[in-house]
Amino acid sequence: MGHPQRKPHQINGFGHFDIAGPELAPLRHFYTSLFGWEVAPQGPGYAMVATPDGSPNGAIVETPSPSMTFGVVVADLDSALDLAVREGGSVVLPKTDNGWVKKAQIADPAGNVLTLIQA
Repeated sequence: MGHPQRKPHQINGFGHFDIAGPELAPLRHFYTSLFGWEVAPQGPGYAMVATPDGSPNGAIVETPSPSMTFGVVVADLDSALDLAVREGGSVVLPKTDNGWVKKAQIADPAGNVLTLIQA
């Protein structure tokens, strides 16, 4: 299986999610069985997730601790990072280009982590 087809993104809408945990196989089985999501391994510790039309695609990521992170598409990543800090948040992961997407992570004032994705 290849990379799920990319879906159009809406500015300030959800564009991606990551579900993390210590083992990919049980998470893959769980989300495939529960929701019928297509989960396509892309290499060690990473699998792409395709959801129904109208929903964002995502990934299952192997990490020591479980977590879920949602990605919001922004028109201007640099401006959104500056505004997040001015409004009481913090930058958790600076602007990064992984070859597919430019993204960063912020924490809101309560510490919830959110990924920002450059449109």
